[in-house]
Amino acid sequence: MNNIKFKYRYRDAGNYKKLADVVFSNPDRLTADAISKSLRGSFLEDGQFIAHQIRIPEVFLSAEGGVTDDDHCFHEFDAVEISSEMPNDKLCRSIREFVVEVTKEGKRGWQTVDPHDSSSRADALA
Repeated sequence: MNNIKFKYRYRDAGNYKKLADVVFSNPDRLTADAISKSLRGSFLEDGQFIAHQIRIPEVFLSAEGGVTDDDHCFHEFDAVEISSEMPNDKLCRSIREFVVEVTKEGKRGWQTVDPHDSSSRADALA
């Protein structure tokens, strides 16, 4: 298999982390290095992005025990790697389609929300 695993995490201000990944098909046989370079060019300088904007699962720690003062809305890019795992993207996108979406959203700007304000979160996810 030549699928691509997109690895990311949520890290709150207290440095508590929760990891996640999404596996995409790779019919174009893009290299992990080329994909990583494209993605890094679209994320914020430190690799941060808004997960719901690129339609991947949010992995906030607050889901486990409520929002704390350490919570914010950003996730962090970790890496991409070749994977033999089956694709599990709920939208059945290829990695090329995902990179195009990330590029589009990066140009549009990462739309922050306040995780402490349930109405702003609901609006952002709508």
